[in-house]
Amino acid sequence: MMSMVGSIALLSALPVLIKSTLASVDYPPLPEDLTTPYQQRLAIYGPNAVSVGWNTYGTLDQSCVKYGTGPEALNLQACSSQSMTYGTSRTFSHTVILTDMIPATTYYYKIVSTNSSVENFLSPRTPGDQTPFNLDVVIDLGVYGADGFTRSASKAKRETIPCIDPDLNHTTIGRLAETVNDYEFIIHPGDFGYADDWYLKPKNLLDGKDAYQAILEQFYDQLAPIAGSKAYMAGPGNHEADCTEIPFTAGLCPEGQRNFTDYMHRFGQTMPTAFPSRSSNQTAQALASKARSLANPPFWYSFEYGMVHITMINTETDFPSAPDGQGGSADLESGNFGRPNQQVDFVEADLASVDRTVTPWVIVAGHRPWYTTGSDGCKPCQAAFENLLYRYGVDLGVFGHEHNSQRFLPVINGTADPKGMTDPQAPMYIVSGGAGNIEGLSSVGSKPSYTQFAYADDYSYSTLRVLDRNRLQVDFIRSSTGEILDSSTLYKSHDVPFVVQ
Repeated sequence: MMSMVGSIALLSALPVLIKSTLASVDYPPLPEDLTTPYQQRLAIYGPNAVSVGWNTYGTLDQSCVKYGTGPEALNLQACSSQSMTYGTSRTFSHTVILTDMIPATTYYYKIVSTNSSVENFLSPRTPGDQTPFNLDVVIDLGVYGADGFTRSASKAKRETIPCIDPDLNHTTIGRLAETVNDYEFIIHPGDFGYADDWYLKPKNLLDGKDAYQAILEQFYDQLAPIAGSKAYMAGPGNHEADCTEIPFTAGLCPEGQRNFTDYMHRFGQTMPTAFPSRSSNQTAQALASKARSLANPPFWYSFEYGMVHITMINTETDFPSAPDGQGGSADLESGNFGRPNQQVDFVEADLASVDRTVTPWVIVAGHRPWYTTGSDGCKPCQAAFENLLYRYGVDLGVFGHEHNSQRFLPVINGTADPKGMTDPQAPMYIVSGGAGNIEGLSSVGSKPSYTQFAYADDYSYSTLRVLDRNRLQVDFIRSSTGEILDSSTLYKSHDVPFVVQ
């Protein structure tokens, strides 16, 4: 990898160097039918609702999806008149909401186009459904091929950018495809595609904004076979913020490639706000209503599925000293996306509203961890959120940013909970950032005393197995082989309806 100084000098010269860009950029070819759907993505939108998002290379007056409970019985239809794009994008984003769905039922759907196929998905489980299920956690996942990384990941740390010919077998996405019947949805809190690393490939150095857009198109095309069949719940990471993450070079990014623009266009209409409370407690109902009013998808929101309440937070902006925010350490000057204190107020109202008799398990997911090996983690994130997670009895914190896999004992303020994995008051934390990207894997480095597992030898991700209302199993999976690298079970009695510590 070139030095930071060298990278900045080269990038600063790009406006002078750029002559002709499109000929060498690896854009996917344009289809003859510009209504052809690409980059499909599903999301849990409500207790009985699923959003269907996709992109086309032409604008649509009306976007429609036919759906039903059989491949030959697509007797329902939902439509939208929204067709969104931004200045540097070749594509238009569309979103349609499918409603009034029977819970936990296989539905078939077809995006209305002269060139689309019938796909299927499982509708959301009702909050409170006690059926065991699995969900996968994938974070820090980049494009593969000439603009990204390849299957050969072993020992590939950040210092050695892989530049060999692509294997054309994306290890993590391939594993998600092979195990597609083993999990019911995916959460991905941050870092999609790594388009802002376009400058790491010499062939892109004269392409600027087009290389950035081409990588986004490639990546979301690669992800579509998974995201188009499983609900794919997105959260923001630092690589969504700007067309280049190198400090002081944001001026090289055109307006459409700053401030999470693509992320907002792609996921802003597909993610939920917060679910209405199913609790009989009126205070819980009022707090859930407050959380809905404070939610700001796709940056912070929550949803419920069976025995789990999941809260997605934004570790990049909208809290004091946020790294990617105004005056933040990353010098990207992104956000704010809400009113002062809106995100923190949302998190508190949302967590306080959870009735453990309905959804016993509470998971908070975000991008930057405050507990991690090899570094001090995100201290501003810790200051903004850790006490809220502890106060309201969050069971598991899920993070990425470090490109490896890590698991810690339940911990608060840097001290392991003396109860360990049996009825701790503190949350258990994991890092699941080893899915694979152009920057390679992060060395494990030093391990805090409460570290239970750390792995950086190959690409990996995690599976959360909700066994029952008292047991949550966390497995780390090696992407290339499917072997379980580490397995642990958290036991919680969940005998208090509303936790306040």
